[in-house]
Amino acid sequence: MNEAHAQHAFPAPAKLNLFLQITGKLPNGYHALQTVFRLLNWGDVLHIRVRDDGKITRVGAQHAAVAESEDLAIRAAHLLKARLQTPLGADIDIEKHTPSGAGLGGGSSDAATVLVALNTLWHGGLSVETLAEVGLELGADVPVFVHGKNAFATGMGEVLQPISLPPAWYLLAKPEVHAATAELFSDPELTRDSRAVTISDFAEGRVDKVNAFEAVLRRREKSVDALFHALSPAGIPQLTGSGSVVFIECDSRQAAEAAQGFVPAGCASWIVQGADRSPLLDAVEKIQ
Repeated sequence: MNEAHAQHAFPAPAKLNLFLQITGKLPNGYHALQTVFRLLNWGDVLHIRVRDDGKITRVGAQHAAVAESEDLAIRAAHLLKARLQTPLGADIDIEKHTPSGAGLGGGSSDAATVLVALNTLWHGGLSVETLAEVGLELGADVPVFVHGKNAFATGMGEVLQPISLPPAWYLLAKPEVHAATAELFSDPELTRDSRAVTISDFAEGRVDKVNAFEAVLRRREKSVDALFHALSPAGIPQLTGSGSVVFIECDSRQAAEAAQGFVPAGCASWIVQGADRSPLLDAVEKIQ
């Protein structure tokens, strides 16, 4: 490895689902989803250094519990390297802030950040659309992070229409629960036939901001149900994704901090700001 290569830091922002419903099944057998992705000015940070020897290495030991072969960020690097046929490699160090099993898209965002960052650092020249296609091989949430814009999403969550969202702050709270996505999707009580809506319906306030997984997860996990009850006096609690994080949307940081006072003991919590666009895009533009 050439030690002359500089190390760069790239944000991997988390996301929220402002609503999420299942409207049926797609021809490929997957569930047909509708959701709005809201990006956050908060999440993981990836430290990446280009290698000349072609090796892709995960450095840092804070997440050794996840096998390197199963790490979406490392898998993304290998996919991109194969696509570009580049002789270069990379050291990747993930500074983890986003909890797993939370519905915040941490692993998907890490993968997207690797694709976008290495496409720049390796001078790959692939378009955003092509990078999103590569990312879809890793997960349905990866494309929205590649595009880096808030979006109304359909399909498996990969068919995206950019959407303008008002400024907002969020209280996030998480009990000690790791939600098992596959189990939630297979639960017989999951609603799978919701009426399809449009981006205009959402923009004009005609969409109930509910999450199809909420009822299922609250029934399965008493601590999630208790968190909803605890936060209700502070606002309207919502579930994000198929994870265990419950959030409240607020119009100011002060309001979010006030809501944080309702978080029960034993739950982690964060105050975060919604983003107009991904901070990853700004980081990449600085090195182009």
